[in-house]
Amino acid sequence: MNSPEKSPPRLPPDSPPEPILTVPGALTAYVLLLAVLHLRVLLPPELENWTIDVFGFIPGRYDTTLLAIAYPGGTGAKVWTFVTYSLLHANLSHLGFNVVWLLPFGSALARRFGAVRFFVFMAVTAAAGALAHLVTHEHAVAPMIGASASVSGTMAAAIRFAFVKGSFLSFNRGDADAAAKVPALSLSHALRNGRVLGFLGVWFGVNIVFGVGSIAIGADGASIAWQAHIGGFFAGLMLFSLFDPVPHAPPDAADASSPDASNRR
Repeated sequence: MNSPEKSPPRLPPDSPPEPILTVPGALTAYVLLLAVLHLRVLLPPELENWTIDVFGFIPGRYDTTLLAIAYPGGTGAKVWTFVTYSLLHANLSHLGFNVVWLLPFGSALARRFGAVRFFVFMAVTAAAGALAHLVTHEHAVAPMIGASASVSGTMAAAIRFAFVKGSFLSFNRGDADAAAKVPALSLSHALRNGRVLGFLGVWFGVNIVFGVGSIAIGADGASIAWQAHIGGFFAGLMLFSLFDPVPHAPPDAADASSPDASNRR
């Protein structure tokens, strides 16, 4: 007598398969905002230029040694452009480059911080980038635009926990939410971590090459404001703890993939 065939077990209806790549809502909203604002390139040239002048960051606005120039936006633009410049991009390649780098680091940070902290963090690192650009380009009259300073800030903040066991750059990582919530290293311990120092070396090396070589982006030849990158990066690295809701890791926390981690068990 043949036994009846057993049907394969079925997943509960309320347990859909986990997607391979998920982007948190806060980051999705931020990227969509960048994309919508980039539609300004469809405006007539005069109106598009006016938009960049009003919302781009122009160091000349604050230079009292120059002849009086009536910049669009008036006094208010001296305040809001510290942030609004980061929402505009020169072209699609400029926008796409920033979004590609923002997806892995920004996703982890948005999950960790939550929407409100994440948006404030992006604004603060943008302002830090603008300040660094102002200090190094005090007489410049060309507008600076782009989210690179904030993207650099997310990268700097993320490396405070990215290499800890279970996080997203660890060889022993968990799911996306768990990877974003591992305890972070203190700043002093992060700066003694070999993988963090390696990341810092590569990041600063690339920015030095871009700065010294004056490498341009896009077809219009716009040069990269690498000083703003560094300003945003330092702000993200130093101010991370002010935004982080997760308690820090103990001093001896390490990635289980490191050679000496297993010896301490």
